[in-house]
Amino acid sequence: MPNIKSSIRSVKTDAERRAKNAAVKSTVKTAFRKVSDAVKAGNADEAKTFLAVACKKIDKAAADHVYHKNTAARRKSRLAKKISAIVK
Repeated sequence: MPNIKSSIRSVKTDAERRAKNAAVKSTVKTAFRKVSDAVKAGNADEAKTFLAVACKKIDKAAADHVYHKNTAARRKSRLAKKISAIVK
């Protein structure tokens, strides 16, 4: 634990930020997994509805700077690619 007052505050805020980011990443991963599971099951309609939810969560994470904008775009692209593969 640091001795300097500003460093102590930094440690506390870093812990809070890390916990918040972990929670957001967890919800994004869960949404991603729901889409992937629907694709594996072959449910195109269900996968599309989950895609909308996942894209919204990814966009929110990018807006909060949890993910870089290019990372968010890549994740959304990969999900859309999975869905388009089963729609054919």
